Amino acid sequence: MLKLTGQTGELLERSVKEARRLAAAARRRARGRGAQAKLKAAAKLEQLGDRCERVARQIKQRVKGEPISDRIVSLVDPDARPIRKGKLGKPNEFGYVTQLAELTENTKRGARGLILPAATAPGNPTENALLPDTVEELRRLGISPREVALDGGFQPGPTNEALSELQPERVFISGRQEPGSRRTRRRLQRYRTGAEGRISHLKRRFGLGRSRLKGAEGQQTWTEWSILAYNADTLALRAG
Repeated sequence: MLKLTGQTGELLERSVKEARRLAAAARRRARGRGAQAKLKAAAKLEQLGDRCERVARQIKQRVKGEPISDRIVSLVDPDARPIRKGKLGKPNEFGYVTQLAELTENTKRGARGLILPAATAPGNPTENALLPDTVEELRRLGISPREVALDGGFQPGPTNEALSELQPERVFISGRQEPGSRRTRRRLQRYRTGAEGRISHLKRRFGLGRSRLKGAEGQQTWTEWSILAYNADTLALRAG
């Protein structure tokens, strides 16, 4: 497999050289009508060549057994990164990680509120790496939630430290930190489990499952539009 991968890298390097010659020829012939279209096509071809050169370098590193940092996994969307979440059906995915925080008036069954602007970062950041951005957004809005319910991916120490400024009465982390009475723990566990359904709802109805815009900036734009549509729908339901 490594031998075939190395041969693929060699073919890719030759193709990049041919593509650059073609782009240079297109630039030389860019005159009169259609000149701008030729220049634009040449620029796209050179951009693709740059990405392919990165892939060729990665192949050489892989064949030599060298570590690869800032790996490119998609020629179409070079900002996308491998994401490993340990899911049985999809242990490895490719794309972006965003952190969603929904504010509700209570934790009763069927509670629905408004979602904050999503926190995101390049690569595969952990929940705690994104939490400070979410806390900063809450602080900017002047909101201090009374209770916070999080999934088991959050670490108690860093989580409590990041949330300390907001001074919540209770921080519930599923399976890790579950304060309060048995009834309180069951209530917050159900509320937190309901967040999974909310994410699924956002994906199915509001297009959050896959960004149609490429790059990190495009992904952020697509995500925020999805959140805006969800919040607008929530407010419309309340008004109705």
